[in-house]
Amino acid sequence: MTPAKRLLDIFAALALSVVFFPVILVIALAILVLDGAPVFYLSERMKTVDEGFLLWKFRTMRPDASDRGVSGGDKSARITRTGRFLRRHRLDELPQLWNILRGDISFVGPRPPLRRYTEMFPALYGQVLKSRPGVTGLATLAFHRTEERLLTPCSSKDETEEVYCRRCVPRKAHLDLIYARRRSLCYDLKLMAATVLRRISLH
Repeated sequence: MTPAKRLLDIFAALALSVVFFPVILVIALAILVLDGAPVFYLSERMKTVDEGFLLWKFRTMRPDASDRGVSGGDKSARITRTGRFLRRHRLDELPQLWNILRGDISFVGPRPPLRRYTEMFPALYGQVLKSRPGVTGLATLAFHRTEERLLTPCSSKDETEEVYCRRCVPRKAHLDLIYARRRSLCYDLKLMAATVLRRISLH
């Protein structure tokens, strides 16, 4: 990560933390009152194939001790009413401002994977995670809706895992490597703007 990119992350994260502090407080109280504790969901993610960290999100699902892998249709019944609203507007990701300030992730980069996938695809993620993981990025913008469409019909953990590994991992990695080749501060700003506007051009 270049010093300019890190400075942009810190400045933007601090500014957004101030702007969204009332929203973060209201969401935390709403989850606590409507769904109970815990308010936050902490999940181990990887910044390299060997180095993990705890990613912070607002909790959107009922806890399940046997939970594993990515979210597909098999987990939809566990999503709370509050969680559906937060996910629809991506407000569940606001606590990741803390991860940005810590330097775990950047605003822009590949989404940080679970450890199980870096262990399954070490060579692939060895290339992808040469870029600092991010909250948003080219793969997130260009493939998120397709990933939801592919995983939502899955009715079991095994089916979700199979579809994700076969149809999502390679395509997302391809987009992440395109980002790595084009990476620049200007390109990051373009992707951040595209995230706000919810649109993307690959050109």
